Amino acid sequence: MGRVFKTRYFNRWMRKTELTDAALCVAVSEMENGLVDADLGGGVVKKRVPLPGRGKSGSVRTLVATNKGNRWFFVFGFEKNDRANVSAKELEALQAIAADLLKLSSTELDAHAEGEALQEICHDSQN
Repeated sequence: MGRVFKTRYFNRWMRKTELTDAALCVAVSEMENGLVDADLGGGVVKKRVPLPGRGKSGSVRTLVATNKGNRWFFVFGFEKNDRANVSAKELEALQAIAADLLKLSSTELDAHAEGEALQEICHDSQN
């Protein structure tokens, strides 16, 4: 599975939902098997993640910065009933964030996790 993180911003949004870290880890496993809802380019993909008691169609949409290999960063989330999608300007900003996150070394990732800018939620050694 590689390493999976959520940003401070994403974590703040997530606390307002019933979304769990375990659900995010399941979503990454699905994405590793090619189950991505949309590749938005620039290292950003969209993935629907179900909330407890609801199917995927009534749940949340997450935007994930990824190299589709060993790095997964949950950077943005929204409920379908709140908005249909992100704007072109928001997508451009998310792609820039993705580029920055994906170029970080393992040591830099550890430092960001210690500083709470990123929270690591699952990785190979935790399985």
